[in-house]
Amino acid sequence: MENNNQKSSYIQWQVPEYQKHKRNRNWYILAFLFIIFALFLSFFTIQNWQIVFLGSESNFLFALIILMSTAIMIIHDSQEPRLITIKIGPEGINIGRRFYDYDDLKRFCVLYKPKQSIKTLYLEFSNKMLPRLSVPLRSQDPLAIRNYLVKYLEEDLDRVAPPLSESLTKLLKL
Repeated sequence: MENNNQKSSYIQWQVPEYQKHKRNRNWYILAFLFIIFALFLSFFTIQNWQIVFLGSESNFLFALIILMSTAIMIIHDSQEPRLITIKIGPEGINIGRRFYDYDDLKRFCVLYKPKQSIKTLYLEFSNKMLPRLSVPLRSQDPLAIRNYLVKYLEEDLDRVAPPLSESLTKLLKL
């Protein structure tokens, strides 16, 4: 929905905080097997085709990280994503409670591929330490978003596909 005020205009919409993937029984079985395998590797090794218990040299920290990651995923999976508001205006971009000034952003890309169900806004920060933001456009007009942002930011014309990290996350349903 686009709002026009006397002084400025905004583009605003809502998106889920994160994409919740539908995982089938096989996904959970594979995840469980991966966790068991990772825990096994933290306490055992294979030398000369024999399984050897590591004893006091076991990697307890790795086992703890695996167990904590599993607990975090279970808790995260049990919650529904909250809706957050995206608001693009002349001063910058609000994503939920966070405000990003255009000076903090390096460039943007609107990736729209209807046959692949891709309709996403990518924002890259000037600070290399900050991760790229991926914002689903949902029912927004990608051309209107692009035309609005091109007034304030450099457009990344080289991006023609989603980043590998996003494709892997979607493929693995993480």
